[in-house]
Amino acid sequence: MEAVLEQVEQLPALLAVSRSALVRDWDSLTLDRALEWARYFQHLHDRFRTRSRLREALGRRLRRGQPSPLLGFPHLGRCPQLLGLALLENRALPPAACRRLLHSLLQPVGAAAGPESRDLALLARRKAASCLMGLPRHPPRAPSAMEPQLQAEAQLLVTRLREEGQEVEPAGGAAGQLPWLAGVLEQLPQSRAFGVVAAALLLLRQGSVAEQAGDRDQDGNRLDTNQASATGEECVAGYLLSWLLEKPGRFSAFCLFLPGSLLASLAGHYSQLSRPYLDLLTSWGSHLFYDPFQGQWVKSCPDKAELSWEELRERFSCLCQGSVLLRGQTQAALKLLKAQDGDFNVRGLSVWTDLLMGVEEYLRKEAEC
Repeated sequence: MEAVLEQVEQLPALLAVSRSALVRDWDSLTLDRALEWARYFQHLHDRFRTRSRLREALGRRLRRGQPSPLLGFPHLGRCPQLLGLALLENRALPPAACRRLLHSLLQPVGAAAGPESRDLALLARRKAASCLMGLPRHPPRAPSAMEPQLQAEAQLLVTRLREEGQEVEPAGGAAGQLPWLAGVLEQLPQSRAFGVVAAALLLLRQGSVAEQAGDRDQDGNRLDTNQASATGEECVAGYLLSWLLEKPGRFSAFCLFLPGSLLASLAGHYSQLSRPYLDLLTSWGSHLFYDPFQGQWVKSCPDKAELSWEELRERFSCLCQGSVLLRGQTQAALKLLKAQDGDFNVRGLSVWTDLLMGVEEYLRKEAEC
């Protein structure tokens, strides 16, 4: 077993070399050896995935000596894909070795219709699709939920979370179960990471709604056939929500970046988000003060990344246009803040009075349209 552990410890080095300029000296034979090692690591994963002690030992040895624990036992199961993707992105790979790599990805040695064959062919198609969808980058902006590249990246993330969530022990917190998630998301530009996470949560929400609508018998009674699937979706969403809420600054930046309508949609479906989001809006509102010369509420510190009064009213209004539960929760929070601030009914004395009156006025106009 010690020999196996020593072999597994070499995986980070193999992946590092595959991304480096050293591959310029690789020939077809060297490439074949590297792919054989990747398939061997995948074999170890399949062999030990149901044996918890050996799985933990392999995971610990795999993380030994790494600057940050980005690799774990589940990565062994995707070694051919990880190695293939790294080499596909490495321009130093010689043409002959590159042709050999493409041939091995599209027509793997051995099982023509086995899981590995399908996975590697899928890898090649995903790489090609990624290149086709790559558009010129624009300045950071709030993403559209229908943006094709964002949808594709979110779907890949959800698929990976589903796969690895099945292998994680139930004990422990979600953030601790998947230490690679933070590393993957933090490698992206912050705006892109927020967009991918929001799109992934929307995909999970849409899947959950579809299941609830279709998971009934002819008499209208709920069926239990998809109960395990629904639990799995909640677990996947939990990983993403744990990452978002782990650091207050990260969650604050997430809420500043995304539009109020999208945040209201997420808060209406994920109860873990609604209270932190309301608390954050309350914090931002407490930093506004009334300027009698301008006759309006202004930021106490214009340089800080906080919302203006108009933006804050729009955020609260979006929450009140959501579900009945979210609307009631939002209005109750505003009324409580108004009461704690003196329960004034005159504008300009309390930001919460003005916000509550502004939200109610906005809702009346929307109802009349």
